[in-house]
Amino acid sequence: MVGRAARKIIRVAKGQREEAERGVVEEFPLRLRINDRDLATLVCSPQQLNFLVAGFLLLQGFINSLDDILSMGICSEFGLAELRIRNDLPQQLQPTLTSGCGTGISYNLPQNLLDLSRQQPHTYKSAGLFRLMKELQEQAEQYRSHGGIHSAAIGDGDHLLLYAEDIGRHNTFDRLAGEALFKKIELHGRMLVTSGRVSTEMVAKAARLGIGLIASRTSPTDKAIDLCEQAGITLVGYLRGNTFEIFSHPQQLN
Repeated sequence: MVGRAARKIIRVAKGQREEAERGVVEEFPLRLRINDRDLATLVCSPQQLNFLVAGFLLLQGFINSLDDILSMGICSEFGLAELRIRNDLPQQLQPTLTSGCGTGISYNLPQNLLDLSRQQPHTYKSAGLFRLMKELQEQAEQYRSHGGIHSAAIGDGDHLLLYAEDIGRHNTFDRLAGEALFKKIELHGRMLVTSGRVSTEMVAKAARLGIGLIASRTSPTDKAIDLCEQAGITLVGYLRGNTFEIFSHPQQLN
Protein backbone atom coordinates (compact mmCIF):
# COMPACT_ATOMS: atom_id res chain seq x y z
CA MET A 1 0.00 0.00 0.00
CA VAL A 2 1.21 3.53 -0.76
CA GLY A 3 2.27 5.41 2.36
CA ARG A 4 0.03 8.15 3.62
CA ALA A 5 0.07 10.78 6.33
CA ALA A 6 -2.72 12.72 8.03
CA ARG A 7 -2.69 16.50 7.62
CA LYS A 8 -4.95 19.07 9.24
CA ILE A 9 -7.10 20.98 6.77
CA ILE A 10 -9.94 23.45 6.70
CA ARG A 11 -12.91 21.98 4.86
CA VAL A 12 -15.24 24.49 3.23
CA ALA A 13 -18.76 23.40 2.33
CA LYS A 14 -21.64 25.69 1.45
CA GLY A 15 -19.70 28.65 2.80
CA GLN A 16 -19.06 27.02 6.18
CA ARG A 17 -15.57 26.16 7.42
CA GLU A 18 -14.58 23.36 9.75
CA GLU A 19 -11.34 21.80 10.91
CA ALA A 20 -10.70 18.26 9.68
CA GLU A 21 -7.98 15.80 8.77
CA ARG A 22 -7.16 14.46 5.35
CA GLY A 23 -4.95 11.54 4.44
CA VAL A 24 -2.36 12.53 1.82
CA VAL A 25 0.11 10.37 -0.06
CA GLU A 26 3.79 10.51 0.83
CA GLU A 27 6.42 11.74 -1.61
CA PHE A 28 9.75 10.04 -0.96
CA PRO A 29 13.08 10.96 -2.62
CA LEU A 30 15.38 7.94 -2.89
CA ARG A 31 19.02 8.47 -3.89
CA LEU A 32 20.60 5.64 -5.86
CA ARG A 33 24.29 4.99 -5.33
CA ILE A 34 25.62 2.24 -7.61
CA ASN A 35 29.19 0.91 -7.40
CA ASP A 36 30.18 3.95 -5.30
CA ARG A 37 28.72 6.32 -7.88
CA ASP A 38 25.65 8.53 -7.45
CA LEU A 39 23.30 7.62 -10.29
CA ALA A 40 19.94 9.32 -9.74
CA THR A 41 17.31 10.34 -7.23
CA LEU A 42 13.95 8.66 -7.70
CA VAL A 43 10.89 10.55 -6.49
CA CYS A 44 8.58 7.76 -5.45
CA SER A 45 6.28 6.26 -2.84
CA PRO A 46 8.08 4.74 0.18
CA GLN A 47 6.86 1.11 0.10
CA GLN A 48 8.70 -1.98 -1.26
CA LEU A 49 11.71 -0.02 -2.45
CA ASN A 50 13.63 -3.20 -3.30
CA PHE A 51 11.15 -3.92 -6.12
CA LEU A 52 11.42 -0.35 -7.40
CA VAL A 53 15.22 -0.26 -7.40
CA ALA A 54 15.68 -3.68 -9.00
CA GLY A 55 13.08 -2.91 -11.66
CA PHE A 56 14.63 0.47 -12.42
CA LEU A 57 18.06 -1.08 -12.94
CA LEU A 58 16.62 -3.86 -15.10
CA LEU A 59 14.62 -1.54 -17.35
CA GLN A 60 17.57 0.82 -17.73
CA GLY A 61 19.68 -2.10 -18.93
CA PHE A 62 22.17 -2.00 -16.04
CA ILE A 63 21.29 -5.55 -14.92
CA ASN A 64 19.74 -8.57 -16.63
CA SER A 65 18.81 -10.62 -13.57
CA LEU A 66 18.99 -10.61 -9.78
CA ASP A 67 22.33 -12.41 -10.06
CA ASP A 68 23.80 -9.15 -11.36
CA ILE A 69 23.03 -7.47 -8.02
CA LEU A 70 25.90 -8.38 -5.71
CA SER A 71 24.59 -6.43 -2.74
CA MET A 72 21.69 -4.11 -1.96
CA GLY A 73 21.17 -1.93 1.08
CA ILE A 74 18.24 0.48 1.45
CA CYS A 75 18.09 3.00 4.27
CA SER A 76 14.63 4.52 4.48
CA GLU A 77 15.69 6.93 7.22
CA PHE A 78 18.23 8.67 4.97
CA GLY A 79 16.53 7.96 1.63
CA LEU A 80 19.49 6.04 0.25
CA ALA A 81 19.75 2.85 -1.79
CA GLU A 82 23.33 1.64 -2.11
CA LEU A 83 24.09 -1.25 -4.43
CA ARG A 84 26.97 -3.07 -5.98
CA ILE A 85 26.27 -4.65 -9.34
CA ARG A 86 28.30 -7.05 -11.45
CA ASN A 87 28.85 -4.76 -14.44
CA ASP A 88 30.44 -1.34 -14.43
CA LEU A 89 28.22 1.62 -15.22
CA PRO A 90 29.00 3.39 -18.51
CA GLN A 91 31.36 6.29 -18.03
CA GLN A 92 29.20 8.68 -20.01
CA LEU A 93 25.54 8.60 -19.07
CA GLN A 94 23.10 11.03 -20.66
CA PRO A 95 19.99 11.15 -18.50
CA THR A 96 16.74 12.29 -20.05
CA LEU A 97 13.90 13.75 -18.03
CA THR A 98 10.80 11.80 -18.98
CA SER A 99 7.14 12.78 -18.94
CA GLY A 100 6.44 10.81 -15.77
CA CYS A 101 4.87 12.39 -12.70
CA GLY A 102 7.51 14.02 -10.56
CA THR A 103 9.75 13.90 -13.66
CA GLY A 104 11.24 10.48 -14.27
CA ILE A 105 14.76 9.70 -15.43
CA SER A 106 15.74 7.45 -18.29
CA TYR A 107 19.25 6.54 -19.45
CA ASN A 108 18.15 4.24 -22.25
CA LEU A 109 15.53 6.00 -24.27
CA PRO A 110 12.97 4.35 -26.56
CA GLN A 111 15.26 4.40 -29.61
CA ASN A 112 16.80 1.32 -27.97
CA LEU A 113 13.42 -0.30 -28.49
CA LEU A 114 14.36 -0.69 -32.13
CA ASP A 115 17.14 -3.03 -31.03
CA LEU A 116 14.70 -5.30 -29.21
CA SER A 117 13.27 -8.35 -30.91
CA ARG A 118 9.81 -7.75 -32.30
CA GLN A 119 7.14 -9.32 -30.12
CA GLN A 120 5.82 -12.69 -31.24
CA PRO A 121 2.16 -12.43 -32.34
CA HIS A 122 -0.36 -13.18 -29.61
CA THR A 123 -4.12 -13.36 -29.44
CA TYR A 124 -5.90 -11.60 -26.59
CA LYS A 125 -9.55 -11.68 -25.55
CA SER A 126 -11.51 -8.51 -24.83
CA ALA A 127 -13.17 -10.22 -21.88
CA GLY A 128 -9.79 -10.88 -20.29
CA LEU A 129 -8.74 -7.27 -20.82
CA PHE A 130 -11.93 -5.92 -19.22
CA ARG A 131 -11.44 -8.30 -16.32
CA LEU A 132 -7.86 -7.15 -15.74
CA MET A 133 -8.80 -3.47 -15.78
CA LYS A 134 -11.63 -4.16 -13.33
CA GLU A 135 -9.19 -5.91 -11.00
CA LEU A 136 -6.81 -2.96 -11.28
CA GLN A 137 -9.56 -0.57 -10.26
CA GLU A 138 -10.57 -2.77 -7.34
CA GLN A 139 -6.98 -2.83 -6.09
CA ALA A 140 -6.46 0.91 -6.49
CA GLU A 141 -8.12 2.08 -3.28
CA GLN A 142 -5.50 4.76 -2.73
CA TYR A 143 -6.10 6.20 -6.20
CA ARG A 144 -9.79 6.61 -5.48
CA SER A 145 -9.47 7.97 -1.96
CA HIS A 146 -6.58 10.43 -2.27
CA GLY A 147 -5.92 11.08 -5.96
CA GLY A 148 -2.43 11.53 -7.34
CA ILE A 149 -1.64 7.82 -7.15
CA HIS A 150 -1.02 5.83 -10.31
CA SER A 151 -1.49 2.10 -10.56
CA ALA A 152 -0.58 -0.65 -13.00
CA ALA A 153 -1.12 -4.40 -13.19
CA ILE A 154 -0.02 -7.36 -15.29
CA GLY A 155 -2.27 -10.30 -16.07
CA ASP A 156 -2.47 -13.40 -18.23
CA GLY A 157 -6.05 -12.99 -19.41
CA ASP A 158 -7.46 -15.03 -16.54
CA HIS A 159 -5.70 -13.74 -13.43
CA LEU A 160 -4.01 -10.63 -12.12
CA LEU A 161 -0.35 -11.59 -11.59
CA LEU A 162 1.21 -8.36 -10.33
CA TYR A 163 -0.04 -5.02 -9.05
CA ALA A 164 1.84 -1.80 -8.20
CA GLU A 165 1.03 1.76 -7.25
CA ASP A 166 3.17 4.86 -6.89
CA ILE A 167 3.02 8.63 -7.20
CA GLY A 168 4.89 8.23 -10.52
CA ARG A 169 3.28 6.25 -13.32
CA HIS A 170 6.70 5.28 -14.70
CA ASN A 171 7.62 3.98 -11.24
CA THR A 172 4.73 1.52 -11.35
CA PHE A 173 6.35 -0.21 -14.34
CA ASP A 174 9.68 -0.43 -12.50
CA ARG A 175 7.93 -1.90 -9.48
CA LEU A 176 6.20 -4.55 -11.59
CA ALA A 177 9.50 -5.47 -13.24
CA GLY A 178 11.31 -5.71 -9.91
CA GLU A 179 8.63 -7.83 -8.25
CA ALA A 180 8.59 -10.17 -11.26
CA LEU A 181 12.37 -10.55 -10.89
CA PHE A 182 12.13 -11.44 -7.21
CA LYS A 183 9.19 -13.81 -7.69
CA LYS A 184 10.47 -15.33 -10.98
CA ILE A 185 7.27 -14.52 -12.86
CA GLU A 186 7.52 -14.75 -16.65
CA LEU A 187 6.08 -11.67 -18.36
CA HIS A 188 6.48 -12.45 -22.07
CA GLY A 189 3.17 -12.11 -23.87
CA ARG A 190 1.30 -10.81 -20.82
CA MET A 191 -1.14 -7.88 -20.73
CA LEU A 192 -0.34 -4.69 -18.84
CA VAL A 193 -2.98 -2.16 -17.77
CA THR A 194 -2.29 1.26 -16.31
CA SER A 195 -4.27 4.15 -14.90
CA GLY A 196 -2.05 6.76 -16.56
CA ARG A 197 -1.17 8.06 -19.99
CA VAL A 198 1.06 5.78 -22.08
CA SER A 199 4.22 7.50 -23.31
CA THR A 200 7.36 6.39 -25.12
CA GLU A 201 9.46 5.49 -22.09
CA MET A 202 6.63 3.34 -20.76
CA VAL A 203 6.36 1.47 -24.06
CA ALA A 204 10.12 0.91 -24.04
CA LYS A 205 9.96 -0.54 -20.53
CA ALA A 206 7.03 -2.79 -21.42
CA ALA A 207 8.79 -4.01 -24.56
CA ARG A 208 11.90 -4.90 -22.57
CA LEU A 209 9.68 -7.05 -20.34
CA GLY A 210 8.14 -8.80 -23.34
CA ILE A 211 4.65 -7.37 -22.74
CA GLY A 212 2.38 -7.97 -25.74
CA LEU A 213 -0.52 -5.64 -24.92
CA ILE A 214 -0.67 -2.31 -23.09
CA ALA A 215 -3.99 -0.72 -22.12
CA SER A 216 -4.84 2.51 -20.35
CA ARG A 217 -7.92 4.30 -19.10
CA THR A 218 -6.56 7.42 -20.80
CA SER A 219 -4.68 8.26 -23.98
CA PRO A 220 -1.35 7.25 -25.51
CA THR A 221 1.04 9.75 -27.09
CA ASP A 222 1.72 9.72 -30.82
CA LYS A 223 5.28 8.44 -30.35
CA ALA A 224 4.05 5.68 -28.06
CA ILE A 225 1.73 4.52 -30.84
CA ASP A 226 4.62 4.51 -33.33
CA LEU A 227 6.81 2.46 -31.00
CA CYS A 228 4.06 -0.07 -30.34
CA GLU A 229 3.59 -0.47 -34.09
CA GLN A 230 7.31 -1.17 -34.52
CA ALA A 231 7.52 -3.53 -31.54
CA GLY A 232 4.43 -5.59 -32.36
CA ILE A 233 2.58 -4.47 -29.21
CA THR A 234 -1.17 -3.98 -29.18
CA LEU A 235 -1.93 -0.57 -27.67
CA VAL A 236 -5.37 0.18 -26.20
CA GLY A 237 -6.57 3.51 -24.87
CA TYR A 238 -9.72 4.90 -23.25
CA LEU A 239 -10.56 1.52 -21.72
CA ARG A 240 -13.64 2.46 -19.73
CA GLY A 241 -16.82 0.56 -19.00
CA ASN A 242 -17.32 -1.77 -21.95
CA THR A 243 -15.57 0.36 -24.59
CA PHE A 244 -11.99 0.93 -25.72
CA GLU A 245 -9.97 2.19 -28.69
CA ILE A 246 -7.16 0.21 -30.36
CA PHE A 247 -4.21 2.24 -31.65
CA SER A 248 -1.87 -0.51 -32.90
CA HIS A 249 -2.04 -4.16 -33.97
CA PRO A 250 -5.84 -4.57 -33.65
CA GLN A 251 -5.65 -8.06 -35.18
CA GLN A 252 -4.23 -9.39 -31.88
CA LEU A 253 -7.29 -8.45 -29.83
CA ASN A 254 -10.64 -10.18 -30.32
